[in-house]
This record gives sequence, C-alpha cells and structure tokens, in this order.
Amino acid sequence: MLEIIYQDEWLVAVNKPSGWLVHRSWLDRHETVFVMQTVRDQIGKHVFTVHRLDRPTSGVLLMGLSSDVGRMLSQQFENHQIQKRYHAVVRGWLEDDAVLDYPLVEEMDKIADKHASQDKGPQPAVTHYRSLAKVEMPVPVSRYPTARYSLVELEPKTGRKHQLRRHMTHLRHPIIGDSKHGDLRQNRGAAEHFGCQRLMLHASQLALIHPVTGEPLTLRARLDDTWMRMMSQFGWRGMLGDIEKVEFDPGNGQDGSSEP
Repeated sequence: MLEIIYQDEWLVAVNKPSGWLVHRSWLDRHETVFVMQTVRDQIGKHVFTVHRLDRPTSGVLLMGLSSDVGRMLSQQFENHQIQKRYHAVVRGWLEDDAVLDYPLVEEMDKIADKHASQDKGPQPAVTHYRSLAKVEMPVPVSRYPTARYSLVELEPKTGRKHQLRRHMTHLRHPIIGDSKHGDLRQNRGAAEHFGCQRLMLHASQLALIHPVTGEPLTLRARLDDTWMRMMSQFGWRGMLGDIEKVEFDPGNGQDGSSEP
C-alpha cells in the first residue's frame, strides 16, 4: 500500500516511492506496478493525474478525484501557481543560495518523440537552489581519498524535463544516483559505501490553493529508508524537520549501509 499524505472528497496525494511509474506506458510494457492503479484500488475511486514525477524520484504526487478537479489542478501547475520544493544529495560542496537561470534544450525520447520536431531551441528554465549542509566522508570514490557531499533544497520555477537533474549537473554538482546526467563513479561509490541504490531526489512539498475550498494547502512527503540512512551516516538528522521519519531502524549494516 502507498502512504496517503492527504485525501478529501476532491483530491488525494500520496508519497510516491522511488522506482514506481505514475501510470502505465507502452514504453514500459513489462512493468506491473503503477501509482495510479494502486491508488485507485486502495481508495476505491478513479484518480486523475495532474502532474508527474520521474520514475526514480520519490515524494508528493497529487491527483484529482474527478476530471473537473483534475483539470483545475493541472491549470494551477501550468500557470506556476503551485510551489514545489525538492531535496537532493549532490556531489561536492555546494556553497550558494542562488537562482540558476539556464535554458534547456528539450530532451527527446528516441521512440516516443521520434515524430516530434527536433529543431526546438533552448527553453527557459529557472531553479532556486540553497545549500543546507555539507560533509566530507573518509571513503575513496574517485582519485581522492575522501568524498564530499551536499544537502540541497531546490525550488523549480519552471517545469522542464529533468530540469533539476540537468541544472545540478550544469553547476558541476550532479545528484547522487542520477544514471543519466550524473557521475557514474560517484553513483557506484554511494551504492558501495552508503547503500544508496536510488536517485537522491525527493519531492518534499507542494503548496497550493485548494481548487474547490479556496483554502491554502501544504502537502509534505516523508523521506524513505535510503534517505534516512544517508541522513544518519552524514550527520544530517534533524535538518529536514517533519519530512524525516520519526521511527527509523538503520539496520545492522548487512546491506553495505553501515557507516565507513
């Protein structure tokens, strides 16, 4: 079962696990588990998607319980009326609290977008990023005897495909676990030393105006065990407040997740 963050008679929000597809796709015809189908079966109601999270990204996923509410929520996303907040673990020491305004060329899928126009120019892409914590761990990941990491808060102001992942790579601080835009040696090192087998990008919060009641609504998604284990190993516990799990069993280190 999925963790339901919020539900009323008009909408529902869940904490999407990393690795789950939001809905069925012919590009992933062998997959059998999808968020939409699972939520529908879990609450006994049809759901309507209003935004997306990439498969490896975890966190807040909002859905409407009718086509009308779904359409209103989609319009809020399209008009940038919903504040999105993410957290990520990135390579290196990121020092800044700044806004990156760096246009991105649209990423095309070789199969799904084979008939789409291939000559689109760069599209506006803006991300506010803020460094929250840094750590240096005594593990040799590349040619250095130690590895450096930063905990980062990200707020995308636009919604380009893989925007946060691409923007962090542009800053030379790729997100740990990013197999497409990241550093493969860093990803292997994080898996070996810290038990990290996922993209360390989490959609922590959505803040919006309820499309029916007009009341402000803030939705938060708790971190999963991989995140909590890394937060413990890096000495960052308590820094993300109410999205951290109250109860967490760090395990006995048999999965390679013990502190080096």
